[in-house]
Amino acid sequence: MLISSTGTPRPRTFAAGALVAAVVLIGGCSSSGGGADPAGAEATLSAQPAAGVPAATAALEAKATVIDVRAPDEFVAGHVEGASLVNIQDPTFAAKIAELDPEVTYVVYCRSGNRSAAAAEQMRAIGLDVLDGGAFDDMVAAGWPPATG
Repeated sequence: MLISSTGTPRPRTFAAGALVAAVVLIGGCSSSGGGADPAGAEATLSAQPAAGVPAATAALEAKATVIDVRAPDEFVAGHVEGASLVNIQDPTFAAKIAELDPEVTYVVYCRSGNRSAAAAEQMRAIGLDVLDGGAFDDMVAAGWPPATG
């Protein structure tokens, strides 16, 4: 219970403050965006499975086209069978993803999930349907066969 400057209890103020705090916390957790979303991207993203194994599994079921966004030496050391290499750190990354077919569903992955998250975000920003498969290990755990070479 709060006490006013005159020393009298103020239970209503406390209750109102608690209510406001609860609404702010709940509201802050219910939205992934930070403002207006006229294109409806928030609705699209919320319908997607979480990055990593859940997304990799959904992508496998959807027969998504696989893109490895790691460096060439990482790709050669081991990649998902049938994956195409489109290195996110290459200066031509934006141009390469702009050439992709917007009618296809893609899944991207990297070593740990950081680069795949960045790649998925950039690809969605240009209108591509893409799932973030997370790490190479997540893709394999979801059932994607590994390959080398």
